[in-house]
Amino acid sequence: MPADEAPADEAYRIVRSRIDLTRLAPLSRWVTERVIVASADFDYATDLVCDEQALAAGVAEIAAGAPVIADDVTVAAGIPGYQVICKSEESLTGRLARTAGIGKAAAAVRLAFGQAGPGAIWVVGCAATALAEIMSRNVQPALVIALPVGLAGAAEAKDALRASGLPALTNVSEKGGAAVAAAAFCALADAAGAPAGASAAGKTAPGSH
Repeated sequence: MPADEAPADEAYRIVRSRIDLTRLAPLSRWVTERVIVASADFDYATDLVCDEQALAAGVAEIAAGAPVIADDVTVAAGIPGYQVICKSEESLTGRLARTAGIGKAAAAVRLAFGQAGPGAIWVVGCAATALAEIMSRNVQPALVIALPVGLAGAAEAKDALRASGLPALTNVSEKGGAAVAAAAFCALADAAGAPAGASAAGKTAPGSH
């Protein structure tokens, strides 16, 4: 076992020694464990809102090579080994925001959708305002991993996404962030057998074999 896998293996052991997640369906449990390991926050055991059917569909689309879009470069950086579309820091995004009179996050969504088209996996960890644009632009996502952090509007945006009926992985509270959103995607990528992130040592992701 490579030395750098040992801490991850220990982290999963600690999670399982402190909380029993066997009540969860396999993909929901895998995502929840991955998020707790990434954040060291056990509240995610009850804060995450996982739809096993939506997660399974997302896994299938990742395995099929669906485009992946991140709302911020910090989210994209947490998804190694996978080509991620991220428009947040492009100069064209700023120009579109100014000319269209919209926020930078909304402009990034428009440009990313223009490149990826429908059927993409959207990973939102930083800009809650991106969720409103995803819903209003009818992007027809394969899955929206919506875990933005923020005290002003983040929880409300996630609640609106759940109410929209779009396939989504969200959480109830204001917490979240780039590391959490990326961890959730990497958990599903593991299950799909895709290269984004690696399973913890001694742990087989559901559906990966």
